[in-house]
Amino acid sequence: QLQLVESGGGLVQPGGSLRLSCVASGFTLDYYAIGWFRQAPGKEREGVSCISPSGGSTNYPDSVNGRFTVSRDNSKNTVYLQMNSLKPEDTAVYYCAAERGCSRSPDGYDYWGQGTQVTVSS
Repeated sequence: QLQLVESGGGLVQPGGSLRLSCVASGFTLDYYAIGWFRQAPGKEREGVSCISPSGGSTNYPDSVNGRFTVSRDNSKNTVYLQMNSLKPEDTAVYYCAAERGCSRSPDGYDYWGQGTQVTVSS
């Protein structure tokens, strides 16, 4: 069964850092792009990064560019999202999703994890 599991969320103070992990089981990530999305209460799900299957291409929206870094270790079937200089507005449930190519829209992804909560607060 194809499954993605996120971990690494938690409570952090503004300016702090967290690293999220997305581990795949039941399939190999080698041929999949991985998108990270987030959804805050009452808001639409928004993309915060995407990494190509090889890891050679990444993209970020302006809201997180320079603060978030996505990487992958295909030997571990894992993708990471390093989040630095966190702000209260980064508070959301964070999801990883897999598809053959990067897409800005959540509709472009067929496989999703269950999400991990990130709360940025003093």
